[in-house]
Amino acid sequence: MNIASVHLDALKALGYTEAEARFLYIVATHSGYFVARQFLVFANAHWGERTTTFWNKLHTKKHARTECFPKTGIVYHVFSRRLYRQIDRENICNRRQHEIEYIQRRIGILDFVLSNPQYRYLETEPEKISFFCDQLKTPRHFLPSKICHGQKTSQPTLRYFVDKFLMFLHGDVPSPVVTFTYVQGPEASLTEFVHHLEVYLPLFGQLSEFRVLYLARVDSYFEKAKELFNALVAVPLGSDASADLLRYFQVRKAWDLGRYGSLSEADLIFRNQAKTRFTGQHFEHLYRGWKVGRVSTTDILQEFGGNKQPATVHFATEVLRRLGVPIQKPEGKG
Repeated sequence: MNIASVHLDALKALGYTEAEARFLYIVATHSGYFVARQFLVFANAHWGERTTTFWNKLHTKKHARTECFPKTGIVYHVFSRRLYRQIDRENICNRRQHEIEYIQRRIGILDFVLSNPQYRYLETEPEKISFFCDQLKTPRHFLPSKICHGQKTSQPTLRYFVDKFLMFLHGDVPSPVVTFTYVQGPEASLTEFVHHLEVYLPLFGQLSEFRVLYLARVDSYFEKAKELFNALVAVPLGSDASADLLRYFQVRKAWDLGRYGSLSEADLIFRNQAKTRFTGQHFEHLYRGWKVGRVSTTDILQEFGGNKQPATVHFATEVLRRLGVPIQKPEGKG
């Protein structure tokens, strides 16, 4: 992560030290909110005069406010328009007030950024648009977008990547690979994750290679998230998905009907591999429909075929650690 010296100088001109300026830039750009443990780890500091001075600066200058939540505790919200203007982030939504679910997600995102400063993040909406449209030559209408309404006197604005999840790049110019991230919120379902994938699917379909990193505080949904991703993204964009799926259905049907003699050893090996690839409710529904004739071969070809340039798709999950909080070992473990 490279922070422009002009932005650091602008924040230091407001009275902040080098470390404080770097921290505030990262917070304002990626989160808008932070908690004490994050600053302490970033600044390699302990509770004392240094941290008290920083909090006092933020409040005295009216650059941040404190908010207290029952489970989260005290959260600092960097909201000053002047501070955001200093780093060309005046119109970013991070400085606005939000609900606790949004705040928890942003604090999680900040934990990830502070733990992974080595990545090249696409920090702003213009940077993301430039990367996809100018560098990768992706038509703009494939980007995830939303019409946003401002004040009554303002005109509706078409905004892109409004979810504000992190994106970062791997590899060298001119062909870096982009990693998209998704942070699981406190909701007890993956409905929002499915919607997120559906919104991004048009863009995914324009890329020759990309990565998706699913982040959550606990690993409860990791397997299900991978299953959903494979069903909604990886398989539809993979090579020969329709042909492989049809072959799997044919082999599976023969196995279900007890026609074992009609299956070769290669069919059985393929069946075992395909079971992992085509797992999930969506494929089960398709198989049952195909088996009774309700879903045709043409239907499957239309849904999974026609991909002239198969994409290389990577999916990974990662537990989002709380920066500065020791990892608890399971009881009985050394």
